[in-house]
Amino acid sequence: MTAFDDGGTPGDGLVYATDADKLEVARAEALKSLAEGGIPIGAALFDDDGRLLGSGHNMRVQGDNPALHGETSAFLAAGRQTSYRRTTMVTTLSPCWYCSGLVRQFGIGRVVVGEAENFRGGQDWLEENGVAVTTLADPALIEVMGTFIAENHALWNEDIGEE
Repeated sequence: MTAFDDGGTPGDGLVYATDADKLEVARAEALKSLAEGGIPIGAALFDDDGRLLGSGHNMRVQGDNPALHGETSAFLAAGRQTSYRRTTMVTTLSPCWYCSGLVRQFGIGRVVVGEAENFRGGQDWLEENGVAVTTLADPALIEVMGTFIAENHALWNEDIGEE
């Protein structure tokens, strides 16, 4: 890995060569959210060369804002881009329909998913509409999210819009 273990920072010039390297940035964000008492979902947006544009984590609890999912936080942190077609969104959990809509709306070309066992969201829809999706099935992320859902079922249902 050519990036810092803490996930690096946008504009630091580091190149994240592999999907696993990129997932580490999102993982650090997810664990940060969990430590803050939030939902452990993190994400990061990378350019075509593997440079970090922005990262973030689910802030629904901490920010009292239902729109701040992990992917939307990373998207906002990346700032305005002239095009998103050659970017990669890396997320620790399969994106919900809201975040899948963000990917489609802005034409993000590729999504890397840390795990889709606990939740699948709009992942199939993204693939059906031409978005390249890679699922890494990371055992540690599967465990973290599974434990969180089991221990915080009502909060999890609130996050995904279920009752």
